[in-house]
Amino acid sequence: MDLPQRVIELDDLTLRPFRPETDLPELFQVIEESLEHLRPWMPWVAEHSLAKTTDFLAGRAALWESGEEFTYAIVLNGAIVGVCALLRREDTPADVREIGYWLHPAATGRGLATRAARALVEQGFRLPGIDCVEIVHDPANLPSGAVPTRLGFTEHLRRPAERLAPAETGEEQIWRLSRRVEAADQLSSERASHGT
Repeated sequence: MDLPQRVIELDDLTLRPFRPETDLPELFQVIEESLEHLRPWMPWVAEHSLAKTTDFLAGRAALWESGEEFTYAIVLNGAIVGVCALLRREDTPADVREIGYWLHPAATGRGLATRAARALVEQGFRLPGIDCVEIVHDPANLPSGAVPTRLGFTEHLRRPAERLAPAETGEEQIWRLSRRVEAADQLSSERASHGT
């Protein structure tokens, strides 16, 4: 099975798999400092604990090897500032992968989520048989919605969703980018850089 690149270097930003034993204290602290920032949108925050963070980290390697989920630590200048993942949900077609992300509040507003998501789009399209990448969020979560807009995704659909976090509206907004659109954009960029 083809797997995404394990370590992605983006100048001062690095995406890398978690190291459960060594990353646990730092990730737990990042989550602790981000609780109020994440609570409105992330249902798992209500059950946050050291044990839950330990379990989360312990399961990442098996999910990676199975191809079900590729989770990366978002590392800025050597410090973990968030998490991003390329995954497939049970109700998602086989040719589609979803990108998820969250950041420590001190790391927001600097384009880091956009850079991480762009890198995961590239990794998603490296996987055989993947034709589309999606970003799913609550329509009221405007910062999350800004990322797919910046990356050229188009709104695919809105669907009802169970309200699991305090600020959720009961709806999901799904953005989609197809491999054909990504390839056309890349060709246009190359032509522009060559003056054709």
